[in-house]
Amino acid sequence: MSKLDEAREMFSKDLYATKLSGITIEEVGDNYAKCAMKLTEDHKNAYGGIMGGAIYTLADLAFAVASNFDRPASTVSLVGHAEFLSMTKGSILYAETRLIKDGRTNCFYEVRIYDDLGKDIAVVSFTGAHLK
Repeated sequence: MSKLDEAREMFSKDLYATKLSGITIEEVGDNYAKCAMKLTEDHKNAYGGIMGGAIYTLADLAFAVASNFDRPASTVSLVGHAEFLSMTKGSILYAETRLIKDGRTNCFYEVRIYDDLGKDIAVVSFTGAHLK
């Protein structure tokens, strides 16, 4: 089984993100993940834009995969901060993680959200705590 298949199986139990939101894991690596969410009418708010909560859920799963997959200890988020930059006109959102610092007890990640048209949609930063 490939690392990608292992990650998909491990996080398939995150039903809110995978089943209800339709998020898929596209790539995994060392402290890295790329996830995708095909947008549907269910992701829209009353004004026709994509719900901030849907965007945040995409970022949260990407953070979870990057900080927990293929690691002996679990990491949980302590703080998440989202900056919403633009509305999308695309049909798919992507989330890519970047590890900023991995300390003994905490870690810091940045998640870039962009659409299939190449437009930056949001940047979400996470502070995680390593559980022992």
